[in-house]
Amino acid sequence: MISARVHLVGIMFRATFTVCTRGISTRLISSLSGESALPSNLRLPANLIGAPRQKAAVPTGSELPVVRRCDADVPAHLAPVQTWLHSLGSYESEPLGVVDLHPDVFSVPVRLDILHAVEVWQRNFKRISNAKVKSRAEVRGGGGKPWKQKGSGRARHGSIRSPIWRGGGVAHGPRGPTSYYYMLPMKVRVQGLKIALTAKLAQDYLHVIDTLEIPTPDPHYLEELLKHRQWGDSVLIVDVGEEFSHNVLQATANLKTVNIIPAIGLNVHSMLKHESLVLTLEAVKFLEKKLLWHDSRFTPLYPFKLPYSDVP
Repeated sequence: MISARVHLVGIMFRATFTVCTRGISTRLISSLSGESALPSNLRLPANLIGAPRQKAAVPTGSELPVVRRCDADVPAHLAPVQTWLHSLGSYESEPLGVVDLHPDVFSVPVRLDILHAVEVWQRNFKRISNAKVKSRAEVRGGGGKPWKQKGSGRARHGSIRSPIWRGGGVAHGPRGPTSYYYMLPMKVRVQGLKIALTAKLAQDYLHVIDTLEIPTPDPHYLEELLKHRQWGDSVLIVDVGEEFSHNVLQATANLKTVNIIPAIGLNVHSMLKHESLVLTLEAVKFLEKKLLWHDSRFTPLYPFKLPYSDVP
């Protein structure tokens, strides 16, 4: 009897060992051959995998002219950040030149905690919750004692609209409208904008163009242009002023993934929501002037008075 049990245990051990080693060997072979370890039902079909995105080369030592230089003084220990200047005139247009970007705006240390704080603030500071429930004082009914205090054998109650009754009031429920307003310091908000611009540039998702002029108002032209240049699935275009060219407005009117905003309204949430950020030369100049001013402005003394006397 004992020998039979030992024999049975030995068979079960060999079977388990064989199954385990077979699975390990299969995974090892697939990893060495370059195949995915994911099961077949979780793999993307080949026709849904797009072409790999090629990152543009950094324009270091380029023979193209420097079209724009920084208006503000660059610190001696820093150097301007360079990127290409593009045009929306045609699909195959080559870069027009090189653009210098101020390092204190487009090359700051990336702080994800500040970026997250600004994003959460931007979502919440205008939020108002209208959730409201009725307390026992507002629920209809329950004016009299349901039964006498003693003698009935039931628990003592003073109102059928007590929170422990079905249909009664709610204790400690929301009493809206509730405002979630709070304000981050201006320095933190400005730093969030700089970090978002720096991250977009470092990931090659920030592009500078000369103007917003395109040859046709056809939205198909703009879609094909963005696809040809691999500027991502969603694009945010920024320019100075609130009046844009007719062709661009017509081309982006019915495109859900391409949006245009003025530079005065550029914010962290919009930049993170879109994959690529396209700035005109005037927008770059405007952002550098406004954001660099906060680095040297006077700290206001309370009571807080607006406007600042040194606003650019």
